[in-house]
Amino acid sequence: MAKESERKFLVSNDGWRAAAEEAAAIRQFYLVAAEDRSLRVRLKEGRAILTLKLGSAARERDEFEYPIQPEDAREMERFSLGSVVEKVRHLVSHGGHIYEVDEFCGALAGLVLAELETAAEVAEPDLPPWLGREVTGHPAYYNASLALHGLPETDR
Repeated sequence: MAKESERKFLVSNDGWRAAAEEAAAIRQFYLVAAEDRSLRVRLKEGRAILTLKLGSAARERDEFEYPIQPEDAREMERFSLGSVVEKVRHLVSHGGHIYEVDEFCGALAGLVLAELETAAEVAEPDLPPWLGREVTGHPAYYNASLALHGLPETDR
């Protein structure tokens, strides 16, 4: 088991693009999505991962990940809840940290979120200038919620 500790932000401008180091297309869907748990299948670069996240804390949750066969993942998609989430994840370095910047596609096009996975406190002045409002702990911005409900009202 691993602990996931992350902060999540809306992205306010394209300033991150110049520092983007790599990108990967991601397709993911949910088999379980509740306030305190989710079961996700993610397809990325020809691999598939089954991820169970437990806990309702805003910043830290327990996370279990298991590789599965891509063919099994495609079969499981028939049982998905809501919509499939498609996005391109960019890795962006800033201030000694790696930010995962997700550009969403399809029904979520236009939404760009950045995640910073670290237990360390990063002071406001040390955050990149391209970050917008912090949405850590706002359930509407969890990927499971985006799959079930689409864009939050404030972003439509």
